[in-house]
Amino acid sequence: MNISIFGLGYVGAVSLACLARDGHHVIGVDIEPAKLELIRSGKTPVVEEGMVELMAAVAATGRVEVTADVRRAVLESDLSLVCVGTPSASNGSQDQSAVLRLAEDIGAAIRDKAKPHVFVYRSTLVPGTVEDVIRPIVERVSGKKDGEGFHLCFQPEFLREGTSIRDYDKPPFTIVGANHAYPVERLRALFGHLQCEFVTTSVRSAEMVKLCCNNFHTLKITFANETARLCAALGVDPFEVMDLLCRDKQLNISKAYLRPGYAFGGSCLPKDLRATMYLAKHHDVELPMLGALLPSNRQHVEVALDKVLASGKRRVGLIGLSFKTGTDDLRESPMVTLAEQLIGKGLEIAVYDPEVHLSRLLGANKRFIEQHVPHIGKLLKGELRDVVAGSELLIVALNDAALFAAVRGLVRPDHLVLDLADIRDRAQWPCRVQGLCW
Repeated sequence: MNISIFGLGYVGAVSLACLARDGHHVIGVDIEPAKLELIRSGKTPVVEEGMVELMAAVAATGRVEVTADVRRAVLESDLSLVCVGTPSASNGSQDQSAVLRLAEDIGAAIRDKAKPHVFVYRSTLVPGTVEDVIRPIVERVSGKKDGEGFHLCFQPEFLREGTSIRDYDKPPFTIVGANHAYPVERLRALFGHLQCEFVTTSVRSAEMVKLCCNNFHTLKITFANETARLCAALGVDPFEVMDLLCRDKQLNISKAYLRPGYAFGGSCLPKDLRATMYLAKHHDVELPMLGALLPSNRQHVEVALDKVLASGKRRVGLIGLSFKTGTDDLRESPMVTLAEQLIGKGLEIAVYDPEVHLSRLLGANKRFIEQHVPHIGKLLKGELRDVVAGSELLIVALNDAALFAAVRGLVRPDHLVLDLADIRDRAQWPCRVQGLCW
């Protein structure tokens, strides 16, 4: 394939070397003459393991060219990888000036090109950039339409500085965000040989997952470091603790808990987090990330409250009161918190939870109800149909397929349903279903 690469930093330079190694003809484009001269002479512009030998080898094949001429690079290639930098601006926003200048240039370059050109953005871009910012520029300058005269797509890269060549050859997956089949076919031909899953998605989701991955990495690093600081104060080996934590592949290193939903609660997570923060304070250890978790959780409850109040509905039915599906535990349940807030705002509340029956509550759970929320018991109904019939708005908090089906069969067209449990078939419900954050 004839490929042009815009931006010869570590992503662009490594991509150029690896693609040329794999037999493709590659044109590298950059505004810095020094980078172009280095590659032209078979040297690497970035310090990366294996790049000295690889760049020298591919330069000798004659499959690598470099230029500062955008028009020439576009006209002499079929597909372009855009790897220009998007550093932070002074206010924390993404500096997209290089990307936007390039959008003008590639728009002018394809104006007279007969064959549709594929532009693959690999620069980290905030969601919406490709479709809402770059596409209008390219369409205006070129006089062509995305999907006809050219194709814009987004393919996030997962290269770590220092191990880029290895990461290029063994990525965790290949994600392509595109609106048309043609660019997906081209990228499958280019990267389909890699031993990983090839995933297609929307352009916005592909842009977002890159940010999400990097944020998750920073989260993990910070979690390990905060754990180490507390361990040091307690005389505990942090490496042993983190090694033991990572051996749990069911809950810790897994998909568990990584699904959008409602706030956390229950008898374990909140109290143990508070105990951790107290312990850290007692030993004069600052844990700002862990300390932000409970306030963030409370904010999630506020999101639900705001959505209910914004609806203007006054009669609200809560389907689910315990802190999670399949239990009758009401201790620190975010649904109890939400119910109390709604009552405080003067709304009329009715509650149905198939697992919560006051007559069967025992021990700590019973004491919690009696001491903290005795008034909630008066709102519990024994039949789901009674709650649905008497409500204008229903809050569904239990993730149960049979319960979803039962509610769906009882709702009226005038009902509004606030989904806290990810109702998958909400488009087929006979009433409006609004997700919490989806």
